[in-house]
Amino acid sequence: MKKNIKIAPSILSADFANLEKEISILNNSEADYIHVDVMDGHFVKNLTFGPPVIEKIRNYSTKPFDVHLMIDSVDQYLESYSKAGADIITIHPETTSNLDNAISKIKSLGKKAGISLNPDVSLDKVLPVIKTIDLVLIMSVYPGFAGQKFIPDVLEKVKILREKINKENLDVEVEIDGGINIDTAKLAKKAGANVLVAGTAVYSENKVLENIKLLKNC
Repeated sequence: MKKNIKIAPSILSADFANLEKEISILNNSEADYIHVDVMDGHFVKNLTFGPPVIEKIRNYSTKPFDVHLMIDSVDQYLESYSKAGADIITIHPETTSNLDNAISKIKSLGKKAGISLNPDVSLDKVLPVIKTIDLVLIMSVYPGFAGQKFIPDVLEKVKILREKINKENLDVEVEIDGGINIDTAKLAKKAGANVLVAGTAVYSENKVLENIKLLKNC
C-alpha cells in the first residue's frame, strides 16, 4: 500500500521557552504530525516531557500528536499520555511485560498504536504484532539526544518492513527518526519509510516552513 510522505517535526529541537509560538508555526506548515519525544532518564539517559506539559501544549496544536514513549514500565503510563492529548502512542517492546496487552490498551483508549525499534533491536520484535498496530518507528540513532548521526544499517530494516507491509496490503506506516536531513531523507524514502521525523533539520536557521517543505519534496 503506497503512502504519501509525511513529516513529523520533533519539538525536542524547538525553543522550549516559546513552545506556543513554535507550535503555532507548525500549525501553518506542511507538517503532518508533531513528534513528541518522552524520555524518563531510565530507558534513555535524558529527561523531557511529562503528561502535564503535553496537555498544555496540545491546546495550541491543530496537528495530531505523535508521542514516542521512551520510558520504563510503560503500561502504567499509557492512560496518562492518552488523556494528555496523544493521538499516536508509540512504545518500545522492551518496556512492557506484555506487548499484545499494551497494544490493546492503547487501542482501547482510542489511540493509534506504534512500536519503536532501536538500531540494535530486531524486526522479530514487531513482526508478530504487525497486523494489530498502525505504525512502526525505526530508530536511525540510539535515542536520547537530538543532532546524532544517521545509522545507515537500519535502512535494511525499513526495506524488509515495507516489503512485508506492501505484500500483505497492511495499513501500517513506516516512520524513521534520527539524523534525518535532506540527504538521509532521500535514502529513507527510497527504502520505504513514509513518515520522517526531523528535529535539527526542521529548525535549522529558523526556516521551519521552508525546511519542512524541502524534506517533504526532496
